[in-house]
Amino acid sequence: MARIRVGLLPSASFLVGTGPVPKFTDAEKLVQAKDRETGAPLFTVTLFLMEEDRAEALKVTVPETGLPNGLKPGIPVTPVELFATPWARVFNGQLSDGIAYRADRLALPTAPSTSAAEKKAA
Repeated sequence: MARIRVGLLPSASFLVGTGPVPKFTDAEKLVQAKDRETGAPLFTVTLFLMEEDRAEALKVTVPETGLPNGLKPGIPVTPVELFATPWARVFNGQLSDGIAYRADRLALPTAPSTSAAEKKAA
């Protein structure tokens, strides 16, 4: 399947909507999905993408190794190496389709560094 790198406007921002939820390979939730390259367990995180005058909820798959400590709803994050993969399948005679999102990791924003002049003024 085609993997498409997601391009974002500089004004785009993301907020965590839900904490990480384990991703499973089967409907009975017996086997957790693993990253094909590293073997790391996979999780799904709902992110809210805010861009210009719109907001959209995206379910993004992230390996456990890409989940930062302190990840909780409402905090800003940046998905690193975000890709979209279109998919389609027929189940019980019905076509369903969508887009699967995958990121290598979620980065927490870094605190702005304080300049020497600001430290001296404080």
